Amino acid sequence: MVWPIEATLGEGPAWIDDMLWFVDIKAGAIHRYDPAADARDSYVVGGAPSFIVPTADGALLVGNRGALHLFDGEALAPPLATVSMPVHNRTNDATVDALGRLWFGTMDDEETRPSGAVHVFDGASISAVGGDCTITNGPAISPDGRHLYHVDTLAGTIHRFDIATDTLLRDGTLFATIAPEDGNPDGVTVDSEACVWVGLWGGWEARRYAPDGTLLLRVALPCANVTKIAFGGPDLRTAYVTTARVGLSDAELAEQPLAGGLFAFDAPAPGLPLASVRIAR
Repeated sequence: MVWPIEATLGEGPAWIDDMLWFVDIKAGAIHRYDPAADARDSYVVGGAPSFIVPTADGALLVGNRGALHLFDGEALAPPLATVSMPVHNRTNDATVDALGRLWFGTMDDEETRPSGAVHVFDGASISAVGGDCTITNGPAISPDGRHLYHVDTLAGTIHRFDIATDTLLRDGTLFATIAPEDGNPDGVTVDSEACVWVGLWGGWEARRYAPDGTLLLRVALPCANVTKIAFGGPDLRTAYVTTARVGLSDAELAEQPLAGGLFAFDAPAPGLPLASVRIAR
């Protein structure tokens, strides 16, 4: 256990400037953990912040409900760009590719309508590129930049798309399927060996898959809703894990009092540095 913060919906962990940043979507909060100083800070920004990533000029970019905002360490700036989507949607998970493009998903906040999709922000504008489903998770991008992994949480599937020459998600291949009794796939990330890590919502664990989809490792956690892994530390071999309390009954919370906490374990391989978003000025 790193931080027993009791996040309602802890998500979006990202290692930025030697610190672990993550969000609590339902609480409208951004959190920062500095392992060198053993310091923990929280910032209530309102709305539904779903991810935080670095920009090439040293700022931080946050997805919040239907827009992208710069974050100055205290508050969100006015929208930098807005997402064209239904009013019942919100942003969800995200990553950045080597070209500085932000890839992020949207989803139905009520988790019933297939109105979510994957979008790309190229520094100037946002485009929907496919991957339609109710709850998008990921995306994550392979070390060589060729493949994008997209999660359809309710369907229990992870698909892989070739984005080497086209940002549109088409002709994807099924990478992995999670059986319903094992939970639902949530956030994904990729390590330096091109292995795919996924948190299992309702599954009490994180999993590591080989590039060919073979299950390599299962890491048990002391709470059911495991949302996402991010790699940090000086050698990127510390796997930080966000979790959630939302949807758990009083009885379930009594059985898993650490639900919503931030956890860490030693990874078998280093992660990859998170690229920075290049914003057109």
